[in-house]
Formats: sequence, C-alpha cells, structure tokens
Amino acid sequence: MRVDSLRRYPVKSMLGEVLTSMFVDERGAAGDRRLALVDAETNRVASAKQPRLWRRLLQFTASGGDGDGVCIRLPDGASVAADDPGIDDLLSELVGRPVTLVSKRPQGASLERPDPEKVLELGEDADIAGQILEIAQATPGDSFTDLAPLHAITTATVQHIGTEALRYRPNLVIATPPDYPPYAENEWVDRDVSVGETRLRVLKPTSRCALPTLEHGSLPRAPHALRTPVAENRVGPAKLPCAGVYLKVLVEGTIHTGDPVVLH
Repeated sequence: MRVDSLRRYPVKSMLGEVLTSMFVDERGAAGDRRLALVDAETNRVASAKQPRLWRRLLQFTASGGDGDGVCIRLPDGASVAADDPGIDDLLSELVGRPVTLVSKRPQGASLERPDPEKVLELGEDADIAGQILEIAQATPGDSFTDLAPLHAITTATVQHIGTEALRYRPNLVIATPPDYPPYAENEWVDRDVSVGETRLRVLKPTSRCALPTLEHGSLPRAPHALRTPVAENRVGPAKLPCAGVYLKVLVEGTIHTGDPVVLH
C-alpha cells in the first residue's frame, strides 16, 4: 500500500486542499481544521453534519494555514483572508446565521448531528432533532476534528462505493493493491501503521453522517455515498454505517504522496 493523496481542511466543513506533503503530530495534520465557525445563537460549532443549517459551507474552500494565513474562497469565486476584520459579518451574511470564525476550540465544543438515515429519508431541509456531540475528544490541542487527529480511507473502499474520496474528508487516501477488499480498514483497529517516517495507531472505524451525500462545490448530491455503507458495512454494537478509520499519531513526522503504508 502507499499514500495516494494527502488532504487538509483548514476550516471545519469547508472544502479543503490536496497537498504533496503533510507534517503530522499528536494534534493531527499541520493546518488541518484549525479554524471553525461557531453559531452565535447556539454556541455550537457549525458542521455540515447538520445539512439543514450548514450544507452551504461546502460551497466555500479554505486553503493555507501551515505557516501561512488561511484564505477562504467564497461561493462567488472571490477570496478573503480568514483574519480579515470583516470576516465574521461577511460569513454571517453568506450562511444566513450569525457566526464567529474562531481558532481556539472552546472547552466542551459540540455540534449537532441528526440521524443520517432520517436525513436521507426526509431530505436535507427536514427539521430533524440532532444528537449534540462533543468534538475532538481524542485530539489534543485546539483543532476542530470530529474525534481523532487523523482520518484515513482506502481506494478499495471509495472505488467500491463509487464516489469521490473527498466526500469523506480524509487526511490520507491510501492506495491499495488490486482485489484488496473494501472496508478492510475495519480490521486495522488497534494496529499500528507506518506511513513514511511516521507511525500511527488505528483507533476505530469512522461512522458516517449525511455530509458525504451533499453537494461539494461543483459535485452533485450523492445519496449512495451513505446508502452503500448503510447496506454493507454496519459496525460495532450500535451497527453504525462506517467507511474509513480514525487514527492517532505515535511518532510525528512528514508524510509524502507515494510513501509506503505498512500495517504492523
């Protein structure tokens, strides 16, 4: 196996960027999910897991953040620096809710996650009561990861599902040999993985929300991005639909596209 592509998402729930190399440490990938919008009315982190409120974030693209400032490309193609003095007012107007762009994760930061299968059934605008989930519980520091510092998925899994890897927002897309089984990541849990000069520990399969099904920039809706794991890969006591895995970093370092990936 080898690294097929490396990705980071400087602002949570916005589109991100593909990198050729990426430094990782216990906090995750440098510059990844270091910024997020916080809803002024609920004090929750804005996440397209709740598509009724936040799916429009997937029409924004964020780049930079590893020693450089973060730049946000707006849906109309214009760009603005994340530290622009008027950024909160601008983003509030564009997303239709009062928001603040923050770089420090508040204590107990949480987001709303409606049942993804009900979203599929009732539609993205349905008013579905969501679970309130504390984020980044396995990630040291201030970043706004959902749970763990890194997320990986294999080409075998995304090719089998028949959709784009970016819909699952991985940091590492891992190219697998021909005939490698989809969802094999499930079997990696509690094993170490050497990737280039780093060593990672696989924590758990990644349960999927409605986000992969949504429009991503110019990409159309893709209900099968969730429906296929729902039908084929329910994992754990709760039988949640999963694709990919969460990881933590045991040995920090720089990962490059093409680096070998070795399971231990």
